[in-house]
Amino acid sequence: MKQRRPVRKRKNGGNKILRNIIIGAEAVVLIAVIVILIYAFRATDEDTGVKKYDLNPDEITINTAEDDPVVQEIRKGYTTLAFFGVDARNGTLQKGTRTDTIIICSIDNETGKTRLCSVYRDTLLNIGTLGEPSYQKCNAAYAYGGPEKALNMLNQNLDLYITQFVTVGFDGVMNTVDAVGGVDIDIQQNEIKFLNDYQASMYSTETNTVITDDYIPVTQTGMQTLSGYQALAYCRIRYTAGSDFKRTERQRDVVSQIVARAKKMDPGKITKICTDVFPYIATNMDLNKDIIPMASEASKYEIVASGGFPFDDKITTGLLGSKGDCVIPVDLLSNVEELHQFLYPTMSYTPSDTVIDISNGIKAEAARYGK
Repeated sequence: MKQRRPVRKRKNGGNKILRNIIIGAEAVVLIAVIVILIYAFRATDEDTGVKKYDLNPDEITINTAEDDPVVQEIRKGYTTLAFFGVDARNGTLQKGTRTDTIIICSIDNETGKTRLCSVYRDTLLNIGTLGEPSYQKCNAAYAYGGPEKALNMLNQNLDLYITQFVTVGFDGVMNTVDAVGGVDIDIQQNEIKFLNDYQASMYSTETNTVITDDYIPVTQTGMQTLSGYQALAYCRIRYTAGSDFKRTERQRDVVSQIVARAKKMDPGKITKICTDVFPYIATNMDLNKDIIPMASEASKYEIVASGGFPFDDKITTGLLGSKGDCVIPVDLLSNVEELHQFLYPTMSYTPSDTVIDISNGIKAEAARYGK
């Protein structure tokens, strides 16, 4: 049995995490879903149309025994959820589609402080088992085995203990923004062409990918209310000055608008959100056991930090043969240590043998391609 190595002390670098906010386009709706789930379930007892997913707990594995004191301490102190965004336009939210967005959400049960960390969809991780490893882009796990396999991928590679998830389809972005009445955005001249190009790319009768008939080009600069379809296109712009950095600013603007509008809505409008948005959501969270207790303390929830995994000083990219361009954690072990410090700042952490083995496996896999 290999000895666990002690966790490295983290240097002061909180600002680095804030600079490291990289959230995919579909993440806009996922963050809003946190607010919408809480407020909607508090507002109505009616059938919301949520696709309840009966996930078998026995199929969810973790690297450490359930009765381990550290596992128990983290589960007592924090609620950890996985949010998946899939490019599903026909209501299919189980396996068969890749997760364009993967967000780990950690909520401090005492303070309500919430931390969000996006796992980059092209990150090279083991989506198989230790006995039969399969190093691929992590977004393939959901396609091969639905939420069970995706949760196992996160737990195994990152020493996490997640058993609850929320999945939203591509259509959910538009419906969320539309349900809150749109978002007010100050459009710049250099954004108009790309915003309209993205709208056009998502509207194609030839490829049978029409997801709305509300394709309305943006024609002027200045502050204006964007529809859900326009907002989705706006969040995808990455070719103007600032590239991805500017794109994340756009996404944060839209997120702020969604959250602000949702919090101000009266129960009647919240019910409309249930009707319009919930059919695009799948979850294994229980209404009475999970959602209502969260709703009772909704006022204390606050998103205090967002980050991206792997972390900015522990990451490289490269073409790995048929796997394509991958994001490679350098190395996985130090990245997982920092992830735990980010998600659970009040807890100590010692890496498991499983993470050590996978970290070495990723290094060997990358070395095969000269990376």
